[in-house]
Amino acid sequence: MTVTGGNRHDSTQLIPLVEALPTIRGKRGRPWQRPRWLYGDRAYDYEHHRKALRERGIIPRIARRNTGHGSGLGKVRWVVERTFAWLHQYKRLRTRYERRADIHLGLLRLGCVLICYRQLPTSF
Repeated sequence: MTVTGGNRHDSTQLIPLVEALPTIRGKRGRPWQRPRWLYGDRAYDYEHHRKALRERGIIPRIARRNTGHGSGLGKVRWVVERTFAWLHQYKRLRTRYERRADIHLGLLRLGCVLICYRQLPTSF
């Protein structure tokens, strides 16, 4: 997670977020350093983002601008939208009242912890 100013475009943080991803663990053998695919909406449809992702060995699955809907990204994007809806149940995260970014980031992390805590009993 990163916090930026309210007037910054989201796409400026794509590459720094990809660089900050931890090693992906799971199966035996050498762990993956990067994900295989990156899904994004039309806001991230820039050729320099696609090129930077391909250089890192990530296949970009980004919807194209000026095309009709129905690209199929909704099958995986709903997870992100659902998470935003869960975070917006906390009023201080819905509208940013804090001036300091570290306080807002702390509240955002606390909201994520509470969401995960509530999901644990139903995941077994």
